[in-house]
Amino acid sequence: MTWSIIVHGGAKTVEPDEEDAHRHGCLAALKAGSAILERGGPALDAVEAAVRVLENDPTFNAGIGAARTKSGRQQMDASIMDGEKLDIGAVAAVEGIRHPVTLARIILREAPIFLVGQDAVSFAGTGRLELFDPTLVKVREPERMPQRDTVGCVALDSAGSLAVATSTGGLDEAADGRVGDSPLPGCGFYADNQKGAVAVSGDGEMIARVLMAAQAIGAIEAAGPSGAAMRAISLLKRVGGEAGIIVLDPEGAPGIAHNSSHFPVAWATEGGQASVDLRPGPVGAPPDG
Repeated sequence: MTWSIIVHGGAKTVEPDEEDAHRHGCLAALKAGSAILERGGPALDAVEAAVRVLENDPTFNAGIGAARTKSGRQQMDASIMDGEKLDIGAVAAVEGIRHPVTLARIILREAPIFLVGQDAVSFAGTGRLELFDPTLVKVREPERMPQRDTVGCVALDSAGSLAVATSTGGLDEAADGRVGDSPLPGCGFYADNQKGAVAVSGDGEMIARVLMAAQAIGAIEAAGPSGAAMRAISLLKRVGGEAGIIVLDPEGAPGIAHNSSHFPVAWATEGGQASVDLRPGPVGAPPDG
């Protein structure tokens, strides 16, 4: 089995002076995940490692770069899923955690699959998490705050197992306690070794209304990963909104689609050259540089 990995930095508009930062950030995340897969490591480790890199980069709306609610709080959501066992770990509205995806990973093998707020942090135990003071993080100018840029990663390892991880800081100026699609299985993510793996980014309320990840997973066998990605995006015509989606089928073939102006994506397969694109078209098209 040949390994494969896709990383995305969010469905959104990327300003010209931020394009290089998005390319470099996605490639750094891809490198972290690819290194694990290259040495035969599991897809779960790869997706967590990739998303941790994005959470540690203020270019992206996750981790230290998370948006702020109306009251100025950073409330973050994250998820991770094992495509072999169908185990899920998800958290929502957590604060003061540098890597929410790792908190989701800690929950992955536990009985509860979705925990919210400080109770999620207490369940995991602060000794197992890297904390930070959100008040020390530089706040971006309001007009430059991201609006729809959950980050995510899907991967297939050399043993044939799929995994997905997502992380988001939500929406700028959102109501405290607001939760989008990112921690909701079947909406913002899903992974099943028998069907494929999907990560979604965009207008969370609209994505949840059409069960976007579940719809894409269900279409992979008949339409292939690229067709499934495009079908999932087409669902938004009914409810409106912008989104981007990355897909891997059980053999690691990729699919990418978006209706946002930009969707920073980087991808690689075993023995192939890494690619990055801010406006990805059909898989295999030349990157935009």
